Amino acid sequence: MGRSYFPAAALSVSVIAFVPGFGIAAQAAAGAPFLPHQALYELSLVKSRGSTSIEAARGRILYNFSGSACEGYTSDFRQVSELDSGEGKTTLSDLRSTSWEDGAGKSYRFKIDTRMNNGDPSAVDGIAERTGDRISVKLKQPVAKTFTLDGSTVFPTEQIQRIIAAAREGKSVLELSVYDGSDNGEKVYNTLSVIGKAISGDREPASPDPSTSNEKMKALTRWPVTVSYYDRDIKAKDGEQTPVYAMSFELYEDNDFVISGKMGKFDVKDAKPCK
Repeated sequence: MGRSYFPAAALSVSVIAFVPGFGIAAQAAAGAPFLPHQALYELSLVKSRGSTSIEAARGRILYNFSGSACEGYTSDFRQVSELDSGEGKTTLSDLRSTSWEDGAGKSYRFKIDTRMNNGDPSAVDGIAERTGDRISVKLKQPVAKTFTLDGSTVFPTEQIQRIIAAAREGKSVLELSVYDGSDNGEKVYNTLSVIGKAISGDREPASPDPSTSNEKMKALTRWPVTVSYYDRDIKAKDGEQTPVYAMSFELYEDNDFVISGKMGKFDVKDAKPCK
């Protein structure tokens, strides 16, 4: 999905099984089917940083996830957010994203539409296919273009899959290059995941919400995780690069994760078994 977080601000947002770029987790990671669901999230400003000061931010995310290992996984995402930089200056953004990823993580289709204020919408539309040690990307929009990525790059599904696997193995650090169709469809992010010690299911989550009180989520082991995203095309200065943004969340053993913040609604859907 297209990345919609504000680079100059940290938002409080609670998320299950997705965020732009995360998509859904591969079944092999936890040996359990994914959790189809619909969730509504309220966004708010935690703090502002960087050269651009943000005085206030608000917004809402609506997310739908469905599918199975046999038919692939579909996610529909919409985020509407408003930034207030003071003196009556506000920026309204409306992002809509649909993606599909096959159960084996070899194919990834995406379409992202973004509108800023009252301007014309911009679109990214394409498909990425993994063949051998290369990934071929074919874009329809913003311009028709075909290019290749190194096979070590992962799609959003495999990113979560590998974080779960690393957490289960007791690893504390994981580095991955991730492609999700962001920006103009050509962006690849270098990511650094820092994984904390496992938290048993009998311990209350730090930020309870409708998802963590759901019966399917109770008693599950979880791990505190922080993932930082770095622009691969920008070279670090003085040996250290600042991330474009970072997210901290609790990753559940059934492939879901919760980022601290406020979730307004969480509904679990029935999943169709593979035939």
